[in-house]
Amino acid sequence: MIAPETIVAHPAAGRACGACTLCCKVYDVPAVDSVAGQWCRHTRAGQGCAIHATRPDHCRAFHCLWMTETWLGPEWKPDRSKMVLSLDPLSRNMNVQVDPGQSGVWRREPYYGQLKRWAAASAPLRRHVLIHVNKTTTVVLPDRDVALGIVAPDERIVTRERMTPQGPSFEVEKVRAA
Repeated sequence: MIAPETIVAHPAAGRACGACTLCCKVYDVPAVDSVAGQWCRHTRAGQGCAIHATRPDHCRAFHCLWMTETWLGPEWKPDRSKMVLSLDPLSRNMNVQVDPGQSGVWRREPYYGQLKRWAAASAPLRRHVLIHVNKTTTVVLPDRDVALGIVAPDERIVTRERMTPQGPSFEVEKVRAA
């Protein structure tokens, strides 16, 4: 099995973080005692990371989807969208880390419509579009959104498909990992 921390994404040509530092607010980074929902103490507004040259490997290896994928338009750059998108390297779930200061931004257009399209394309593959605001998770499904609350480290998200007269419908829940 591949260890997720060994997977390093590389920026696409022409993409740079610039003044964007939202990943420094929306993720837990234990190596620098940074807690999701609060700015890392090493972040300098409009300047980036004060310890960039010596930042932890976790930070060094991370590039959001906007940085690596040119098919995402400028509206998806995290400092504009207030969301950091990433793909889980193992499950291929799309994780959307939302700035808690703008917790409802994912429900606005053009974002919500695109998240729904990604959910429709992902559901048959048993992949999810997961919205995270701090520790709270919501699953975006093609026909509705399901608030799961906090998903514990020993839990996983399970989807079941069932046919209805209107077409396929998906049930989602969190369960204890085996």
